[in-house]
Amino acid sequence: MTTTVVEHDVAGGDADTEADALRVPVTRAYRFELDKLVSQWRIRLLTLVCWTAPGLFVAAVNQQSTLPSDTLFGRWMHATGWAGPLVVLGFAGSWALPLLVSVVAGDVFAAEDRLGTWRHLLVAVRSPRRIFWAKALAALTVLVLLVAGLVASSVAGGVATAGNRPLVGLDGHTLTPSAAAGNVLLAWACALVPTLALAAIGLLGSVVLGRSPMGLLVPALVAVAMQLAQMLPLPVALRLALPGYAFVSWNGLFADPAQLDELLVALAVSLAWIVVATAVAYRLFVRRDFTNATDDGTGRRMSLRAVLPLVALFALTFGGIAAATPSTGSGITQAKVQQSVATAFAHLYRLQTAELNRPAVTEAQLQVTATCDRSDGQVDPVGAGNDWRCVVTWHLPGTTAPGNAVYQLNIASNGRIEADGDGPKEVNGYFLVHTPAGDAPNPLWQFDGDVELLPTSPKG
Repeated sequence: MTTTVVEHDVAGGDADTEADALRVPVTRAYRFELDKLVSQWRIRLLTLVCWTAPGLFVAAVNQQSTLPSDTLFGRWMHATGWAGPLVVLGFAGSWALPLLVSVVAGDVFAAEDRLGTWRHLLVAVRSPRRIFWAKALAALTVLVLLVAGLVASSVAGGVATAGNRPLVGLDGHTLTPSAAAGNVLLAWACALVPTLALAAIGLLGSVVLGRSPMGLLVPALVAVAMQLAQMLPLPVALRLALPGYAFVSWNGLFADPAQLDELLVALAVSLAWIVVATAVAYRLFVRRDFTNATDDGTGRRMSLRAVLPLVALFALTFGGIAAATPSTGSGITQAKVQQSVATAFAHLYRLQTAELNRPAVTEAQLQVTATCDRSDGQVDPVGAGNDWRCVVTWHLPGTTAPGNAVYQLNIASNGRIEADGDGPKEVNGYFLVHTPAGDAPNPLWQFDGDVELLPTSPKG
């Protein structure tokens, strides 16, 4: 590569004009940075894994007799090919996506410090601003490519082995194959937004930490910290103010009606983190002194300039959400749990009725209700915990005695309900039910539900 060094004329603007004309366009710099990324063996390996491993995993699970029933949508993997991509999404949001971000975005600037190539790059491109955006766009492109591989591979593996069949939603209602496909793709698209928020934090860490390898760990450590925070009994507003909440709030897409309030707030928070973290990284990068080869830009002052805007953003989003919505508690109340359990049971009872070839009933005819408490009434019926117990009651046309079923509940802090049947055995006591076509999974044996933490969505 041949480069031309342009002398700047202090007395006039001719040299500056010539330097601007000789600067490499951002598109060429972007292609150069993209080539540098995809030429790395670790990026090629990750691309191969993302485009093959999820499909092989889903296909392998679909061939097994046991299913990951403790995973959201895991118990439906034999029934439809659209459950597998959601199981992969649940795992990816917790572990895979933060690791991908760390490898791609956490080292994109720090690598130049370790190799000592900033001067060569600046002579070639002649613009720190163009270098920043070229690197940021190259990292974004690779991340989108990797996420697209996760989606395509898991969908292909699921549909090929379990078929393009209806999917049972989070509250027990049935989605047609086309509706399931649309919601699965939309859920992955929603998960891409917090992934890019972690990527923006990774870019900032790579700029601030210089040649230190700790930049690689920043997105992963932030993701682990957010996961630990989601396990704690935090107020809803504090939970929603974290940029990673969109990794779990896509669950609301599979309820009827869709629970969009938490999802939209989580996406807005993630977008705010993308903008602020990227802007701070850009500002620190373009102000860096590249004339000193031993200075990689690190220091206490620079770290404070990076951290303080993010702390301020977190405080502002928490305060705004708390002021705009009644979200200072856990969001999990007895009335919400009872409504969620009754709704899911009614949907799934009709599904079981169809499996057993019994006379069809409507949910209005069933009149399902649920009575729930915690620790046999010794604990206030609010908040997350595994000590919830519900008695479900329903009525069948032409009968006077109501039916009853008992469920033990485990409710997570994010509102996910795992209901485990505790009798009677003819309703929810067995994993399989005997149908005219043979044994089939019993939809009432175990089921998932969801408590909407924000009480602002209209109920249809």
